[in-house]
Amino acid sequence: MKSIKLILVLFAFSLLTLGSLPVKAQCSLCSSAVESNTANGGKTSNGLNHGIVYLLSAPYVAIAAIGLVWYKKYRRKDVDLNVPHDKLNLN
Repeated sequence: MKSIKLILVLFAFSLLTLGSLPVKAQCSLCSSAVESNTANGGKTSNGLNHGIVYLLSAPYVAIAAIGLVWYKKYRRKDVDLNVPHDKLNLN
């Protein structure tokens, strides 16, 4: 039963991977404006690329901040376990 599930998962993953089509992520107006500005020696494409990186990094920074707050709030300090030093009988 595990092998059938594994085969189905691999088949679905291969369909998703191989069935993807390249797409344009910009509207036609934005794309033409950036292309014409770059052809004329403008720096608009650099600003567009920096904006994309900024928008891409924002969720990662937010998750890292939440993780840091969670770690600082819930970590334990000065925990005494009180474990006896006697041998344990596991029978």
